[in-house]
Amino acid sequence: MTDTPDKRDYRDTVFLPKTDFPMKAGLPQKEPGILARWQDMGLYERLREARAGAEKFILHDGPPYANGDMHIGHALNHVLKDTVVRTQSLLGKDAPYVPGWDCHGLPIEWKVEELYRKKKLDKKEVPAKEFRAECREYAQQWVDVQREQLKRLGINGRWDKPYLTMRPKAEGAIVAELHKFAETGQLYRGAKPVMWSPVEETALADAEVEYADLTDSPQIDVAFEIVESPIAELVGAHAVIWTTTPWTIPVNQALAYGPDIEYRIIEVKDAGQISASYLIATELLHHFIDRAGIIEMNESIDGEIGRQVILGSTINGSDLAGTIVQHPMHHLGGFYAKPRPMLAGDFVTTDSGTGIVHMSPDHGEDDFDLCKANGIEPVFAVMGDGRYRDDWLWLGGEDDRRRSVINKPFNAPDGPICNDLREAGALLSASADYHHSYPHSWRSKAKVIYRCTPQWFIAIDEHLAHLPALTPAEQRWENEGGDDTIDEQATAGSPTLREVALQAIADTRFVPEKGRNRLRSMVESRPDWLISRQRAWGVPIALFVHRETGELLVDADVNRRIQQAIAADTVDAWEELRAGEFLGSDRKPDDYEMVKDILDVWFDSGSTHAFVLESDEWPELQSPADLYLEGSDQHRGWFQSSLLESCGTRGRAPYKAVLTHGFTMDPKGMKMSKSLGNTVDPLKVMEQYGADIIRLWALSVDYTEDHRIGDEILKGVGDTYRKLRNTFRYMLGALVGFDHAREAVETSAMPELERYMLHRLSQLDANLRRAIDDFDFNEYVRALAEFTNEDLSAFFFDIRKDRLYCDAPDGAERRAYRTVLDILFQALIRYTAPVLVFTAEEVWSTRFPDRDSIHLEKLHALPSDWADEALAARFDALREMRETVMEAIEPLRREKTIRSGLEADVVVPENVVPEGFSDADLADLFITASVTRGQGSDVKVTRTSDHKCGRCWRLLPEVAEDGDLCARCDDVVAEMDAA
Repeated sequence: MTDTPDKRDYRDTVFLPKTDFPMKAGLPQKEPGILARWQDMGLYERLREARAGAEKFILHDGPPYANGDMHIGHALNHVLKDTVVRTQSLLGKDAPYVPGWDCHGLPIEWKVEELYRKKKLDKKEVPAKEFRAECREYAQQWVDVQREQLKRLGINGRWDKPYLTMRPKAEGAIVAELHKFAETGQLYRGAKPVMWSPVEETALADAEVEYADLTDSPQIDVAFEIVESPIAELVGAHAVIWTTTPWTIPVNQALAYGPDIEYRIIEVKDAGQISASYLIATELLHHFIDRAGIIEMNESIDGEIGRQVILGSTINGSDLAGTIVQHPMHHLGGFYAKPRPMLAGDFVTTDSGTGIVHMSPDHGEDDFDLCKANGIEPVFAVMGDGRYRDDWLWLGGEDDRRRSVINKPFNAPDGPICNDLREAGALLSASADYHHSYPHSWRSKAKVIYRCTPQWFIAIDEHLAHLPALTPAEQRWENEGGDDTIDEQATAGSPTLREVALQAIADTRFVPEKGRNRLRSMVESRPDWLISRQRAWGVPIALFVHRETGELLVDADVNRRIQQAIAADTVDAWEELRAGEFLGSDRKPDDYEMVKDILDVWFDSGSTHAFVLESDEWPELQSPADLYLEGSDQHRGWFQSSLLESCGTRGRAPYKAVLTHGFTMDPKGMKMSKSLGNTVDPLKVMEQYGADIIRLWALSVDYTEDHRIGDEILKGVGDTYRKLRNTFRYMLGALVGFDHAREAVETSAMPELERYMLHRLSQLDANLRRAIDDFDFNEYVRALAEFTNEDLSAFFFDIRKDRLYCDAPDGAERRAYRTVLDILFQALIRYTAPVLVFTAEEVWSTRFPDRDSIHLEKLHALPSDWADEALAARFDALREMRETVMEAIEPLRREKTIRSGLEADVVVPENVVPEGFSDADLADLFITASVTRGQGSDVKVTRTSDHKCGRCWRLLPEVAEDGDLCARCDDVVAEMDAA
């Protein structure tokens, strides 16, 4: 301000915004106090009361494992869930959130075993109940830790009563879901090859297996002598197989050929003499010759001394039917003396190998199916720890060979298997340079194998003769307008579980849509659901099997007693001492075997809809859920197990919609790994920046794809946050003392600029509501930030600060501006609340210290007459013109000809000015000294010769000299002086 001896200082007459709301956020220090306030007031319960009776929206929480600190993936996942729930609540819906944890299974059991190993204890020496108690204690410890970490993120939920799969009632309910499958005939015990971890000694589900590239795997060619064939010249020749798993040769029972593949007999000459003949697919012949180190020669040309090959007859694969070979180790007798048939296999290809595949039904799915179809059964030679049985004829029981079959010393080209084959003259090539992707346990990181063991399965291609009746919770949903999928299925005949699941996928909404194809393709191609595990910590497959007949006992009364016992006494109730209690007086415990396997944890979590959404413990919930929300890996995991469990027991999906997010990468787009040192710890980010910054980051990225985080990315998020915060800071200061009842101006009496801003707000409101419906929070945050930055800070606030600062307090245009500011504040604070949960509360309590939390508020419907497309078209055109004027002013400002647009006289082309704006309007909107219209097509800018008002700083013709007052300011100052 001008301050000279003969001029008055008018600074104390200007109405500058005043607020105690600080520019510096200090989130790490403030957020814990806000959390404590929410806890003291019982925010979650208050919100339930406020939304009682409203339309429900149920997001069902997928249970994370309770075995470690929250990582950045947890943070993103739970921020998304919390935002879904908060935005639905913002729309006025009753959107409860009950968090949960998966507490059983190998991840926790493995961690407890690690603690044992550090103490040099063997789990097998500890009583099962004691071991399970330690698993339970370990899980509860991490539930408590993760709960506090998630609360710190601002996640609002029923933290005092989460669901845990290890709670006794939950365990009893999981067993009840298992019994439903047993009682409807969908459950069976069968011997099939499954993914098996020799280190963890248990079967693994697909979701528990990860693949890693190996460059040093063995690959060998082995000769099986043909002893019988309808093709006479084949007798005495050798069928050659190629394999990358030498350890399966000791369990070989057959060979497979492709019926449509062409084969060729080749003769190998050693030092000019024919030494052997081999049968190999023609297309793969040269690859075999290279591996075996043979010199190829034309059959009509004499070759040099060495190993050479002569090409013989070609044979159609279909003609190999009836051909018999003998095992290379047939001289051992017993199992190996039995002839091995050659069988037609549609799965045999010429992509690699020799076109002939050795069959071990114990260790491969194709092997098992083909052999079983031809009456060949598995022999269970490999034990749970990956060693051959002690009594196995070849390599069993020898101390120096009692190593896991997949370990390199045992399985290598110079290991015992290859050495024995070499000694038998059957090993034609062996190397350790094969490059391929191999399955590993995602927990132990150890290699896994296919191993045939008796396991429990849920059949997905058996016809469901009777789908179960609706539960009361499901019936309630039906009565409230749900679809009639279940009734239609019940009358459609006998669909299979696979068919019911595929129909449910078709009926479900997927966000993004590509998730539908991903889940559908997995369900279309998946095998029967393997649900058994050979571990200690989990829900037992609480069933009885008759010892003599092998029949599964299906008795509803027995099952009910089992369920009630486990619900009362935990899984520890499933013990031999209580068999008689479960079976009842009309059956003898000695006649029945109690199944000792436990359930796959995916069955546990797949059943959560049953014991959470349908439970009286959480009456605020209902089934099916409106939304399941997890990472894209859960198409193979929770989404699918929940779908199969619900379709098998209820005939429909447990969800109406599925939202999938991608994975968080480092700034370079690389997967995060502790070994690479590129992980981002959300706990440290909160310590440095605050939880609201993590939330804003999570909602700013395109989370439907893989996305990135890092220091520079977080700094950019911080810039966005500061702009939003400063927008609220300005509004808080500008609205000090605003009394809506006394000062508010009717919309019809407002200037056009204010009405235009109400139109823009109505557009924003529609965009944000659409984004909520689409779960598109990237668009939600973008639209919100763009509105506050471009429509408000750079346009509306900039133009109207003169009215705010310098008009009379009760001036009509100033009151109109503050009325719109109040409307904007009331809307923007609600829009922002689901995103910046702590900052929104701080802003709200600053303006309304005596009112309840912002998170109890609802989004109000805006008046329809605020939308004015004709007005908007004029102002949109004006804003484009304004940008042109500002660009024309900038060179003069850089040259210091003028210091700001207030010193500029502007001439604009008359033909580009939108209709309805006077020159004075344009000067106000462009924030210039004057605007006039002229001919031509360019904007012209010169420095004004007018003088500056000593109070508002505008340069106007009416100001006689710098420091004098313009007419407006003179009136305002006079009124203030008189007061």
